[in-house]
Amino acid sequence: MKKSLIALAVLAASGTAMAQSSVTLFGIVDTNISHVNHANAAGDSLTGVGVNGNATSRIGFRGVEDLGGGLKAGFWLEAGHNPDAGDGKSGGASGTGLEFKRRSTVNLMGGFGEVRLGRDLVPSYTKVSSYDVFGQVGFGMFHGWNISTVDAYRQSNMLAYYTPNFGGFTGGLGYGFDEQVTGKNGRYMGAFAAFDNGPLSVTLAADRRDIAYPLLGGSADGRKEMWTLGGSYDLSVVKLNAIIQQARYKVTGLSGSDKLNSYALGLTAPVGAGQVRAQYAMYDQKAISSKAHQLSLGYVHNLSKRTALYGTVAHMRNKDASNLGLGAGGIGNGAPGMGENQTGLSLGVRHSF
Repeated sequence: MKKSLIALAVLAASGTAMAQSSVTLFGIVDTNISHVNHANAAGDSLTGVGVNGNATSRIGFRGVEDLGGGLKAGFWLEAGHNPDAGDGKSGGASGTGLEFKRRSTVNLMGGFGEVRLGRDLVPSYTKVSSYDVFGQVGFGMFHGWNISTVDAYRQSNMLAYYTPNFGGFTGGLGYGFDEQVTGKNGRYMGAFAAFDNGPLSVTLAADRRDIAYPLLGGSADGRKEMWTLGGSYDLSVVKLNAIIQQARYKVTGLSGSDKLNSYALGLTAPVGAGQVRAQYAMYDQKAISSKAHQLSLGYVHNLSKRTALYGTVAHMRNKDASNLGLGAGGIGNGAPGMGENQTGLSLGVRHSF
């Protein structure tokens, strides 16, 4: 009898603790067979096992603790991994080991919104990137952020704030410290404002980065300023998406600037247990007076809530001096050469847990 009472007391205490705090293990494994023609300037083709055709492979831990009075504390540790080779290079990691470079934050949440500290997706990307119908992965993804700056998605040493929902209006802002004694390369400032009401969703985002990366017209220190307007409208039988983006580069000590204007029009439509995706994108590279056109088509078939089969085919048509590749296919394909085209096909499976 005493043992039963003790066991019940332990279970009750455990239940109370679990109600106050929780830790979740989560992840995605995405692998495919991919083929790309003109995988390099020599015109070679490439076929192999790729990754991240429908979602980025990852593994992570997140937790929340209820502090009472409507206040909660949490953490989020998320690392990319490469199921093709079994290492941790996917999702931004620089080495072969598992690194929590996708997200590594501690946060406080309440009626005031949410405050985050650490490495994370930047606020000027989180919401507006959702209007890419290919989810910023695979051959079909919109490449505006990819072309504009190295590591345009995430920021280390960042303080970010996200507002609560005010009748459909939400917003967020972030500041990334450069943590340098001299200079300010690596510093980030950005924000977004969004409105969601029924079938309509609209987001405006802007940011500024002090950079020391290769630019479209050469290599120099300076800054990059970007704004992006995205929106979608759900007609039930089909959902329409659009993105308009401009990145402007200002080089230190020089007048004038280089620009990259990017546009995308996409749609998704439910078909049985799956979804058809189609998107057209155009990249106007002012620095080299050249354009590239991208056409993508895909289908995702859901076998369950966690597992899906998918197929994507995309074509990048470069004009004049443009030398853009489809990238993001996970098989190491590069640029096709100036004025050359590239086509990619991937067939894969994605499982989440």
